[in-house]
Amino acid sequence: MKNKSFQKKLLFFTIFTLVYVIVIRSLGGEWLLFLPLFVADIMFWNTINWIFWKKRKKKKSNKSELRNWVEAIFFAVIAASLLRTFLIEAYTIPTSSMEKSLLVGDFLFVSKLAYGPRVPMTPVAVPLVHHTVPGTKKKSYSEIIQLPYHRMKGIGKVKRNDCVVFNWPSEKLGRPVDKKENYIKRCVGISGDIIEIVDGQLFVNQKKHNEPAEMKKQFFYQIKTKGSGLNLKTLYKKYDVTEGSYYGRNKNEYVLTLTDTTRFILSKYKNVVDIKRKIDKAEKYEYIFGNSKERPWSSDNYGPISVPQKGDKISLTPENIKLYEDIISNYENNLLEIRNDIIYINNKEVTEYEFKQNYYWMMGDNRHNSADSRFWGFVPEDHIVGKALFIWMSWDKNAKGIKKVRWKRLFKSVK
Repeated sequence: MKNKSFQKKLLFFTIFTLVYVIVIRSLGGEWLLFLPLFVADIMFWNTINWIFWKKRKKKKSNKSELRNWVEAIFFAVIAASLLRTFLIEAYTIPTSSMEKSLLVGDFLFVSKLAYGPRVPMTPVAVPLVHHTVPGTKKKSYSEIIQLPYHRMKGIGKVKRNDCVVFNWPSEKLGRPVDKKENYIKRCVGISGDIIEIVDGQLFVNQKKHNEPAEMKKQFFYQIKTKGSGLNLKTLYKKYDVTEGSYYGRNKNEYVLTLTDTTRFILSKYKNVVDIKRKIDKAEKYEYIFGNSKERPWSSDNYGPISVPQKGDKISLTPENIKLYEDIISNYENNLLEIRNDIIYINNKEVTEYEFKQNYYWMMGDNRHNSADSRFWGFVPEDHIVGKALFIWMSWDKNAKGIKKVRWKRLFKSVK
């Protein structure tokens, strides 16, 4: 009798799964495909007490306690891995490139549904870790299986001013796309936009960048004082000025990273003689993306540059090929060669190129202390991980005791 009961359950589960997959695929909600796993747990494993408000009756079982624990842990790891892959993932802010919008020590939840979950391209990997086994320098994945890029249907698309987590496209360590280092920046340009920066002011499609009210961008400011100068420890405690120092021969001149608010406050100090934003003028910077004799760009004077869009065609010349060589060879996997100023793609002479995917332009809110698209270029669509949702914990390593927790930031949404 027990055997017949099991067979009926198995038949029902198989039919349910097939029908469910067909319906979900037709609706475009592929990220829901893992739900039959929970049905299987209810029908077969019963590792989770789904009716948690009722006392579970103890049933006699031939399973050992060890086997029960192993099954429970196995199911928990699978469930957590699926949630992390298709729904939501935790992320930590490691650098100050988004200060003061996002702080070092902020712990975020990142939505995979916002832009659609990306099917793992490197599926053979240690669960619940990124590219390295914790406590070691060994990689946590195997490249024995490599799947093509596919993104399931999501709630929406990447929009301007979204805080986006993505795999750093310019990484040179040879990792697969989904195992590259995670970065977070603000998307200021979507496919088809024209980006330009003039004396530190960002323009998108010839208009000043429309910034959200919650955005707190920072710049370097040169400050001259007289008399006692500035107390940097006091500025940190009162106004959270975390970056900057003296410069010049005396201690009356400073370079500090300030928001508009802290700049205004310091300008009212009686001993502040002068305060002005530091601007990198247009000149030759080898580390600036696309920089050349024809384009002597800097971080504060940049562009105009067009963000590539899928299906768009561009003319290729020896003068502009530097802007697109990463896209052609690294992101869209073509063989690019330049011989005697003639451009060859996959051994064919070409004068134009059609983009195979969409691209984005990312910048940090901490404009003078952010390694972003100005330095390494466009972010391909297949590198997008998800959208930052909210801060669930924030930890200040410079504080002591209970003050280490930034209580006001807990469960704050990211905008």
